[in-house]
Amino acid sequence: MTLQIAKTTGRLLAGAVLCLCARAATTNAQEAGAGLYQIYVSNERSGDVTVIRGGDFKVVATIPVGKRPRGIHVSPDGKTVFVALSGTPIEPPPQLDEHGNPILKKYNDSDDSEEKADKAADGIGVVDVAQQKFLRKISSGSDPEEFDLSADGRQLYVSNEDVGTASVLNIATGKVEHIVVVTREPEGVTTSPDGKIFYVTCETGGDVFAVDAKTYKIVGHVKVNPRPRSIAFLPDGSRAFIPSESVGELSVMDTANYTVLKTIKLPEHTRPMRVRVSRDGGTVFASGGRLGAVVALDTTTYEVKNIIAVGKRPWGMAISPDGKYLFTANGPSNDVSVVDLATRKEVSRVKAGDSPWGIVIVPAGK
Repeated sequence: MTLQIAKTTGRLLAGAVLCLCARAATTNAQEAGAGLYQIYVSNERSGDVTVIRGGDFKVVATIPVGKRPRGIHVSPDGKTVFVALSGTPIEPPPQLDEHGNPILKKYNDSDDSEEKADKAADGIGVVDVAQQKFLRKISSGSDPEEFDLSADGRQLYVSNEDVGTASVLNIATGKVEHIVVVTREPEGVTTSPDGKIFYVTCETGGDVFAVDAKTYKIVGHVKVNPRPRSIAFLPDGSRAFIPSESVGELSVMDTANYTVLKTIKLPEHTRPMRVRVSRDGGTVFASGGRLGAVVALDTTTYEVKNIIAVGKRPWGMAISPDGKYLFTANGPSNDVSVVDLATRKEVSRVKAGDSPWGIVIVPAGK
């Protein structure tokens, strides 16, 4: 009798263990599915980075990084996130004219904002993805706003907005190796898909410079209308899309000979800031700024396909690795919109820090 009870008890315990193991495996699989990628969001006013888990869109961490984090990118191996930090005070949005266009102030080298700037805060912050921890800040030149990485992940190409230059930074040594003189208020920086050229967009005059990534010489120059904030490429790199915030336009550039092929007038009240191209190359998305929406255009016909309502003044954007979702950083509403690209509708909003600015995706297993 005692032996039979022992056997029965053993079977029950074994079954319970198997049940618990199966339940744990299911939970782990669900968590893994929910964490296929992470969304890192820089928050300009709160000085931190919000980490959102892909799949269930839950905030999993808030990482303090320093003053005025804006541009944000991930290393090719996915182990490190870099974020641009600046001690230059935030300026209020420009006033609008009767047509709703920003009134740009005159450039002034003696602007007293320099006296208030905390130059010691300038640099590129380094965040460890595995630990979700800020590690250090490396020097990058004055007032970095945007940047991109070289194809091999060893260098950063950084725009220095207040001095009209782009800096080439060696990540390992933390040293600025080259300085490329462009023109006033450089902002957007993007490396071409083949890694051979990096582009710098300059706000004031609408200048776009193509810089050879080996010689650091300017090899191309085009002009678009003022305040080009960013640049995005077709997957093959043959064409680039450049927004002009001041006039609500999107310029299409031929990258072979650095010429503007077409200028597209966007819907009324659109103030395009960030542009992204879909994974299949068929659609270009422009964050509409004051429009409070994302404009989707066909990359062949250049016709507007959708106007997708999101949060207030969307700026940064990113597309999930599987191409199913688009995320926008909405500064005034302090949140991130999640857009289903199959339905072209906003399906969720996630609370971020104060004044979210940029977004980068860290894929799974990186």
